[in-house]
Amino acid sequence: MTTGPDDDVLGKAYDARLMRRFLGILRPHAGLAALCFAIVIVLAGVELLGPLVLRAAVDGPIAARDGAGAARWALLFGAVLAVQGGLEILNAWATGLAGQRVCRDLRRQVFGHLQRLPLAFHDRNPVGRLVTRVTSDIETLQELFASGFVAVAADVVSLAGIVGMLFWLCAPLAAAVFLVVPLLVAAAWVFRAHARRFYREIRQRIARLNACLNENVTGMRVVQLFNREARNRAVFERLNEEHRLAALASVRAYALFFPAINTLVLAAMALLIVAGGARILDGALSYGTFLAFWYYAQKFFHPILDLAEKYNVLQSAMASSERIFTLLDTPPGVAPPAAPVRPAAPLRGEVELRDVTFAYEGGPVVLDRLSFRIAAGERVALVGPTGGGKTTTASLLSRLYDVRTGAVLVDGTDVRDYDPAWLRRQVGVVLQDVFCFAGTIASNLRLGETGIPRERLEAAARTANADRLIARRGGLDAPVPERGATLSAGEKQLLGLARALASDPRILVLDEATSSVDPGTEALIREALGKAAAGRTALVIAHRLSTVQSCDRILVLHKGRVQEEGTHAELLRRGGLYATWAALQGGAPAAVAAPPAGEPR
Repeated sequence: MTTGPDDDVLGKAYDARLMRRFLGILRPHAGLAALCFAIVIVLAGVELLGPLVLRAAVDGPIAARDGAGAARWALLFGAVLAVQGGLEILNAWATGLAGQRVCRDLRRQVFGHLQRLPLAFHDRNPVGRLVTRVTSDIETLQELFASGFVAVAADVVSLAGIVGMLFWLCAPLAAAVFLVVPLLVAAAWVFRAHARRFYREIRQRIARLNACLNENVTGMRVVQLFNREARNRAVFERLNEEHRLAALASVRAYALFFPAINTLVLAAMALLIVAGGARILDGALSYGTFLAFWYYAQKFFHPILDLAEKYNVLQSAMASSERIFTLLDTPPGVAPPAAPVRPAAPLRGEVELRDVTFAYEGGPVVLDRLSFRIAAGERVALVGPTGGGKTTTASLLSRLYDVRTGAVLVDGTDVRDYDPAWLRRQVGVVLQDVFCFAGTIASNLRLGETGIPRERLEAAARTANADRLIARRGGLDAPVPERGATLSAGEKQLLGLARALASDPRILVLDEATSSVDPGTEALIREALGKAAAGRTALVIAHRLSTVQSCDRILVLHKGRVQEEGTHAELLRRGGLYATWAALQGGAPAAVAAPPAGEPR
């Protein structure tokens, strides 16, 4: 799990702005939340009845040695406890239900927003940090409702009722009990400060431990190939030991705090015995009243300690809510226009880049006033050195990023005027590294487009030369593991091409689709491309020049601009950049022009 500096910051204990936003999320469940608070109020009232029933039983039938009367009061006391237990069960159910509904809604909102955020956002934010937002940070907000709002309300209502009953029963005894309250508050305040520091340290240690574990499991193939097991185990053990020491420090703090609190509570109860016993001997206090007071005094200290604990819950929740709302406030990069263009007629597939300049955030210029045009149905290749802007051009065509200046047009319309979702259905893309999801082959070809019939999937597989592969794997319903772990790079490429064709796009983009496959698979892909490109515009991005020789036109990109243009044969005859790269790959005569300064030799 990757973490950043913001993961270690606890933030303020209370932020009214963040609390208002959290209440806004809670608003759709206002009825259930109101039920939770109503249960808390009723429960606090019922809890106050028990000592009064006990007082009446002791001072009445028990003092009078009336067994039948005592039995009736005992039944009433049992009924009060039964109602109290039922309300506690109902309260736990209602708060849990409301909290989980809030979690569900917030996760849905955050996940949906993550899908709308531009790739530039995902480029600069580690996956582990975003996963933490959707999981543990949202769980913390659920705890804010269940263990924060509702529990604090319960403690405040209960504390107010108990204080009132203590002073109503015997004000002098109540004053004696309150003598230890300042000491309790001081101890809780000191513990809160230490607990905050321990919580932050444990959070940091476990984040580093998770990051190490994630990195090792993800890179297990490299770990085993390079015999790094012992070294990685040593790193993990060091981080594990740091986490253990931080946790032990927290345990020591709790081990000191709670016995100290219990000692103060016992001191208060001792004072109560001395003062209450004296008043009983003087005849100023009945046994029943003293017993009820004792009952209330024991319950008096629990809400105080709970409120001290809730401070840390509130502080953690404020930090989590700030991270979540900061994420939700990040604007989508490619929002659809107010009146998106959705042509009734199918796209022709004409593509044009007009004076396009683009740079990734914080990076150098990748495309510098790039201009070219691809006619509908034409098959055009983009070749050039790494970092020359080939993949960027394909990304701009699908509007994964927006240009800085200039325009990308499809059928004469700026891609920013199309609905992005509709546009991307018209552009089928096969990436260099095809990502497979856990599921079946069919679900990986459809990718959520449930309207694609099975017959079209089979036709797409045949066109992509993936039908034999699918048959060997057990058909379209054959399972695919996470990340397609059991598929080779070539098999993924064939499935990727079939996936791109399944939605019947008007424009087909192959982005380094043959860079990591064997010659046999490359031949299958080249043959499939010939069939797939029929009636479509095709943009082929490649370093391996054997893939692009049959294209209608080849554009050589260098330093963000088109440096050469022509067919394979024409570019070889010119003896420029393309001829140099072809010679290096063994596909051209040895006598070619030397590459310009700065080019690889």
